[in-house]
Amino acid sequence: MKADYILDLFWPRRCEVCGGGADRPGRHVCSACLMRMPFVPTEGCCRVCGKAVEDLDGEYLCEDCGGRDAPAFDRAAGAVRFEGRARELVLCYKSARRLWLRDDFADWLEAAARSRFDVAAVDLVLPMPATFVHRFLRGYNQCEYLASELARRFGRAYRSDVVARCGSPRRQAELDEASRRENVKGTFAVGKPELVRGRTVLVVDDVMTTGSTLSECARALKSAGAWRVWCVTVAQAVR
Repeated sequence: MKADYILDLFWPRRCEVCGGGADRPGRHVCSACLMRMPFVPTEGCCRVCGKAVEDLDGEYLCEDCGGRDAPAFDRAAGAVRFEGRARELVLCYKSARRLWLRDDFADWLEAAARSRFDVAAVDLVLPMPATFVHRFLRGYNQCEYLASELARRFGRAYRSDVVARCGSPRRQAELDEASRRENVKGTFAVGKPELVRGRTVLVVDDVMTTGSTLSECARALKSAGAWRVWCVTVAQAVR
């Protein structure tokens, strides 16, 4: 914490949203802008995908999760809705190398995970693996920074080499919901099944749109013997 104050003396941090002074040590979203972020409510959420409905108390089961195309993961949580300035922040972190937003996002992820999961029951924290093309073009997998920090905060084991992406699927953003499910089928491989067998695994991703990618990742983990797969994302698209 002391180092943050010293650094701020010479290189003052600016809020990534409003451009004003960043008034929280080590963070890049100021208190005022943080209060305006579209956080996903902790009540009125689907007990599987975490999709929220306004003016609803408790949990419910949404139509998607109760149908035949229900996701393979057991539970999911999103920290903020993928809209407005929150969307811009996530895209900047994801594609514009603003990796200093990691601690802000880790705060959001931690709050979302603690509200939805018994984090003490998590055995292993994994990042959503990047495709070869994305890792080559960006030079990094943004989810690894988030997952490793979350694992440290929870005191849980972290591995980045358990699940890999394979094949060359089309970009999910170009597809409708049904095509997204087909596009990601068979695109995950678990190289170390002994590390997930019989365990509760938490997968960390940046954005959940339809949940197809997370579901396919969970399917591969369960095929390898994982007992439960929970997912937490920085942002959750409004469907």
